[in-house]
Amino acid sequence: MTISSMTGFARASSSSDDSAWQWDVRSVNGKSFDVRFRLPAGFEHLEAQARGVLGQIFKRGNLQASLTYEDRQPGDGIVVNEAALEQVVAVAERLRKKIGGGPANIEALLNVRGIVEPASRPLDEAAAQARDAACLATLSQAAQVLKRSRDAEGKKILPVVMAAVERIEALTQKATVLPSRRPEMIKAKLKEQLDRLLDAPAGIDQARLHQEAMMAATRVDVQEELDRLTAHVSSARDIIGSGEPAGKRLDFLAQEFNREANTLCSKSNDIALTHIGLDLKNVIDQLREQIQNIE
Repeated sequence: MTISSMTGFARASSSSDDSAWQWDVRSVNGKSFDVRFRLPAGFEHLEAQARGVLGQIFKRGNLQASLTYEDRQPGDGIVVNEAALEQVVAVAERLRKKIGGGPANIEALLNVRGIVEPASRPLDEAAAQARDAACLATLSQAAQVLKRSRDAEGKKILPVVMAAVERIEALTQKATVLPSRRPEMIKAKLKEQLDRLLDAPAGIDQARLHQEAMMAATRVDVQEELDRLTAHVSSARDIIGSGEPAGKRLDFLAQEFNREANTLCSKSNDIALTHIGLDLKNVIDQLREQIQNIE
């Protein structure tokens, strides 16, 4: 049985004779698969391919991937990242209006990292493609490191999840053998409720009486809820043992667990069964908390 977490960090770097680059990739919980990139100027075109590299390995999680690139043989002159400069100026102006002070100093703005960079060497098409392929290959390495990191975190979560599933199973079995669940006790409870209905005023509508009797019969037994809880326990083990991303399916299953536990509590006419139902809800909440971090 294996599960993977959505939390992890990875770093991979490489270099050539005239350049060096590094990828940092972070991953946290997410309902779906989402990646945000921070790429140097001139590398924006890599985003779609980089997203594909990560998407081949990960199915869920919010990822942040940052590329740093150093050209050891830069071209002549400098390049000003005007889009970034405009954002910094806007932030500085907003803060000036809020807390006071003079206008932003242009020299200070130009010293902000990423605003002014050395001009890149002109590359022919073949050299540019080779550079891009090398960067993507390093991202693939970082993705494998991240996968191992998320798998290692998943190994820590797995025993906690399995303990919760086993606890749900044990509580379900405990409810099944309660004295109040014996056939003779169920019949007695049903007879008591029906006698109470039959003692109602003579003018009560017969259709209403029939409806109340059917509802009483439904409430007096919780076998269906216990059967579904048992089936859900089996499904949880199958999902975890499948080796496939399990988070979404386990999250749905936890909702089903909770629904049955709520019904168990609402139908209970025995204090021992009510306590079991409340214990179930507590364990299910703990299970759902862990599931939020499973891919």
